[in-house]
Amino acid sequence: MLTLNEILTFEHKSEHVLEHNLPVKKLFSVPKIYNANGDLNKRWYVYFSYRNPESGKLERMKNIYGKVNTYKSKEDRLSVLTIYRKNLLKLLKEGYNPFGDNTALYNSKKAKQNKSLNVSNKLKEENIDSVTEEPIMTLKQAFDYGLKLKDKLLNATTKKSYENKANNFLKWMEENHPELKSIDNLNKKIVTEFLNHILERTSPRNRNNYRGDLSSIIQVLENNDVIDNNFIKKIPVLKSIPQRNKTYTAETQENIYSYLKDEDPILLLYIKFISYNFLRPIEVCRLKIGDINLRQKTVQFKAKNSPLKTKIIPKILIEDLPDISKMDKKLDLFTPYSIGGQWETTDINKRNYFSKRFKKVVKDHFGLGVDYGLYSFRHTYITKLYRNMVENSSPFAAKSKIMLITGHSSMTALQKYLSDIDAELPEDYSEMLK
Repeated sequence: MLTLNEILTFEHKSEHVLEHNLPVKKLFSVPKIYNANGDLNKRWYVYFSYRNPESGKLERMKNIYGKVNTYKSKEDRLSVLTIYRKNLLKLLKEGYNPFGDNTALYNSKKAKQNKSLNVSNKLKEENIDSVTEEPIMTLKQAFDYGLKLKDKLLNATTKKSYENKANNFLKWMEENHPELKSIDNLNKKIVTEFLNHILERTSPRNRNNYRGDLSSIIQVLENNDVIDNNFIKKIPVLKSIPQRNKTYTAETQENIYSYLKDEDPILLLYIKFISYNFLRPIEVCRLKIGDINLRQKTVQFKAKNSPLKTKIIPKILIEDLPDISKMDKKLDLFTPYSIGGQWETTDINKRNYFSKRFKKVVKDHFGLGVDYGLYSFRHTYITKLYRNMVENSSPFAAKSKIMLITGHSSMTALQKYLSDIDAELPEDYSEMLK
């Protein structure tokens, strides 16, 4: 008896789907995808149940792995499993039975493919174009298709980044290679030329970001048989030095707080959420009144590395909060003119607004350079927290406590962060130099 894997992974071109009316008792459950909550170290698969003809009960069948776990990104794995799921559902509707002999179904599919190939070969011999051949996608159609498939996998910020980079690439193609219209004309040499253009205008880091996002879209097209292979993978990543905001001196930080107390109290409170709760600027922008629990002194927010996180609100920040207990929980916590209100725009626009406001109100007033920004407050207070903790405990114990406060996903990530912002400094080693 043929296995499900043999039938499911059998390549065929026919797009005709036979419709069957299911009995009152469904023979099978709709196949589902298991993604291990995004953990790439675990095995991903498609699973389903089928009704046992002897017991009459739905039984869980063997998981369908295929080659999905050879892929190293969440997007690629989900794209492949989506195809497996679609093909499995199609086979179940066509009569596949894990408890029966499926040789007839397999032979039927093979006969259809052979017939299709024979017709195609005959047309080629007679120099006739096949009317059933699918038209080749244009560049724009292909990128739109790739972005559409990735839509459910991306948050709003990442989606916007993908769209912007794809649009910039398509615009560059129109200006520099207007003769190349279809996706099958795209190749490694052309994309490398575009990436060199980005490198000349910006930086290695931005060039690498373009390479990564374009490669991710092209990978989706490969997974869905729009193109043969993702040639962008063969384009090397350039070495780049990451840029980080500097930490503020204690004097500068205190002067900024003192100045904003009268000049811009809303911006000051916004900064304190970054400083005291160690939130990222865009995470503060996402906060609603209902995310603040004054009774339990906690805040919930959508973080960079997880769908939802909860942190305590330290007393130093609680004391600075206005009375929000009677406000509508659906209101935005921060708006340009008030604490608690409606602000209809994207999180990215909100973050950019406060960044520009900070530059105008603070940076220009204090003459701060490009190395200082809103992120500098997060770096400043994590540095202060770590150095205070390490005075009375070992570095490992201090880091273990800080992880609970900052929300870093691992000790390795925290250590790298502390190293990048120079939070860890050695004791005076003068005695060793004598």
